[in-house]
Amino acid sequence: MHLQAVPRREPPIPNDPSAVLAQLLDEGVTWGDSGLWLPKLPSKSVDLFFTSPPYADQRAYSRIHPDRYVEWFLPFARAMYDAASDTGSLVINIKNRVAKDGPLRGQRHPYVFQLVIALQNMGWRWVEEYIWQKPNAIPGKFGPRTKDAFEHVFHFARGTKPYFDLNAVRVPYKTTQDEIERRKLDTNGRRNTEAGFGRDRVSTYRHGGADPGNVIAVSQTYNQHRGVAHTAPMPEGLAEFFVKAMSPAGGVVIDPFAGGGTTTVVARRHGRQAGGLELHEEFVMEARRRIAAGLADDVPGRLAAGS
Repeated sequence: MHLQAVPRREPPIPNDPSAVLAQLLDEGVTWGDSGLWLPKLPSKSVDLFFTSPPYADQRAYSRIHPDRYVEWFLPFARAMYDAASDTGSLVINIKNRVAKDGPLRGQRHPYVFQLVIALQNMGWRWVEEYIWQKPNAIPGKFGPRTKDAFEHVFHFARGTKPYFDLNAVRVPYKTTQDEIERRKLDTNGRRNTEAGFGRDRVSTYRHGGADPGNVIAVSQTYNQHRGVAHTAPMPEGLAEFFVKAMSPAGGVVIDPFAGGGTTTVVARRHGRQAGGLELHEEFVMEARRRIAAGLADDVPGRLAAGS
């Protein structure tokens, strides 16, 4: 007689919201469905949600058709909005797709941009779009196109004044020290925009580094064949930039699609409280191993200087 294996069940969700958050921060990556756990988080308790959710129609472990991607994602977005602090942010790394069926077959599907508009309509404030440049992108067969060498990273904020530490992500100046000293003598360095933002260029020069651009060059990580490592690993440098810039020291960082745990490893390394959720148990086990070892899979990225 052969006994059929009974699948393990996901752990229960605590009733107390503070206990939910405590469990995520303690475990690093918790085995569970984000759609069920995120609504249980305490209100305004998270400084940064940083995540790379499953892309539309891409991974065997989670296939979401691009036509219904926005509908699928919005419940997660609502729960994150409710849990984000007044200065909190949501950062999403996502990639558009070439539609393989339907009336858009062979064209780029606009689901990424439809998602941005839907999040704005929900109340998230779209602050900025970043580009993740992948110097070692894999060539692919995409028809009359070059290889995909970048992905989108969108920054949304709950309130009008999200936490943002530009000094934490400054890059070395490209110009000479003589030129830097000359620029410090500028008496008209203030530049304001019609949108209400501005920066004093003179004071910027005194910070010892240039404002980074919104293009972040980070090589991809290829670890699909190492143990049970995640098939879509996030490079450390990508997480590092946003953790340092958009969460305060000691702040709470949550990744609702944690995968191999890179967000948690990087955030803890930089003095944040961090945790995440992952639906697939095998990835959770691998993530916890990497968290315990302090491994985040890749070397830090290279930021493109803004001046």
